[in-house]
Amino acid sequence: MLLEPDAEDEVAYELCQLLGRAILPVDTAGDPGTAFFLGHPAGEFLLTADVVAGQAQRLGLRSSVTEPAGVAGASLPLADLPAGWNRDARLGVAALPTGELHGYAAGQGWRWRVQPVPAAVAVTADDLDALGAGPVTAIVLALGVGGDGSRPLEVAVERAVRDGDRLRITAALPAGYVGAPVFGVRSDAAGEVGLRCLGVLLPADEAPADDAPNGEAYSGEASGGGHPVATLDRVLAALPTS
Repeated sequence: MLLEPDAEDEVAYELCQLLGRAILPVDTAGDPGTAFFLGHPAGEFLLTADVVAGQAQRLGLRSSVTEPAGVAGASLPLADLPAGWNRDARLGVAALPTGELHGYAAGQGWRWRVQPVPAAVAVTADDLDALGAGPVTAIVLALGVGGDGSRPLEVAVERAVRDGDRLRITAALPAGYVGAPVFGVRSDAAGEVGLRCLGVLLPADEAPADDAPNGEAYSGEASGGGHPVATLDRVLAALPTS
């Protein structure tokens, strides 16, 4: 559904209130990213893009997602966890069962205080089929990268379109956004509008070399670019069951 600008602002504000504590910054050996907690009947997971997980070094511990205050420290070294990400290069997504995160916290004397994205709001295949060819409102909840290296909570209100059997954000997004959750809305048969988590933001595609200026790799910046989205219906189907 394509919302009016005022409605988009309202949904973006509500997302920050409801799910602002679902997301974490990921420090990597390359470009930083975002990860988010997902609540699922099979368990709780931390999701991000595969490219982020492949270089991930630390999870940033935002003060709003841990308790008691002042105990957790600034970050969690991923090398301290017994196991790593379950990576799916085909989908471009990685999942980390959060049992180890909760165990780590308990061992350090603190607790997680998060708001996982519930699997109940995951987009379905029927939702995606109903999108049609036109653009729809897509809201990305992410942790950007400040000039001082800080990771502020940010919301980008963009457009998504169908691209064959994929979904795509039509604009290039700032550093730190890859791995973030993408949200939209869908009206049901009764006309009620409900939130949908469309999926996980993936890195911007590179254009073919013929389209790149001076033969250089195209990053998507020059003409707006865009980011594929790993749709959450497929991500849920691929989550580890144990």
